[in-house]
Amino acid sequence: MATKKSTTKKATAKPTAKAKAKPVAKAKRKPSAAFMKPLTISPALSAIVGTKAIPRTEVVKKVWEYIKKNKLQDPKAKRNILADENLQKVFGGKKTVDMFQMTKLISGHLS
Repeated sequence: MATKKSTTKKATAKPTAKAKAKPVAKAKRKPSAAFMKPLTISPALSAIVGTKAIPRTEVVKKVWEYIKKNKLQDPKAKRNILADENLQKVFGGKKTVDMFQMTKLISGHLS
C-alpha cells in the first residue's frame, strides 16, 4: 500500500519576499471643516496673534507660542498662565488663568 504524504510544509528560517512587504499606511484623517474655518480676531487678541483671519487651532498655537516666548507659565504650577498686559485684555482682566480656562476665554475673542 501507498503511504500518505503530509501536506503541511515546514517553515523555513528564511523569510520570503512576501513576508517583507511594507505595512499599509493608514489614511490620514481629514480635519473637520469647522476647525479649519478662518475666524476674525478681536483687537485685544490681535496684539498677540496678528490681525489675519486664521482657524481656532492656529490661534491657540500662536497664543501658546506667545506664552512660552515670554515665559508666562507659572514655574511651580505649569497649568497656570501668568498674564501680562496683552493677555489680561484677552482674559478679562484676570492675572492668572488655568490653561483649560484659557481656550474658553480665547473663544470669546473669535467670530
